[in-house]
Amino acid sequence: MNKKIAVGVGVAAALLAVFALGVMATDWSYLPNDSPESIDFSGIDDAGNINPDSLNYALFETYGPLLLILAVLMFGAMIGGVCLAREESEHDDTD
Repeated sequence: MNKKIAVGVGVAAALLAVFALGVMATDWSYLPNDSPESIDFSGIDDAGNINPDSLNYALFETYGPLLLILAVLMFGAMIGGVCLAREESEHDDTD
């Protein structure tokens, strides 16, 4: 097996493990009988405190680590796509 492929498979497995652990470690606070509710977007009261029921708090405080893992995963996919595109243009055998 080619060394590049082995390293790629290893890195992909490591990223998948980190992603799975991030999903399992996140408290989704979901109950089966929950109904959808509107979420306040501003989230800051007059005293400058963040409201724990706001969308900003939910995205960055509750699900922040999961979003960070997704951002790193998407950045790696983008860099991988650029590397693949560059490799294809170097081996182009058209006349």
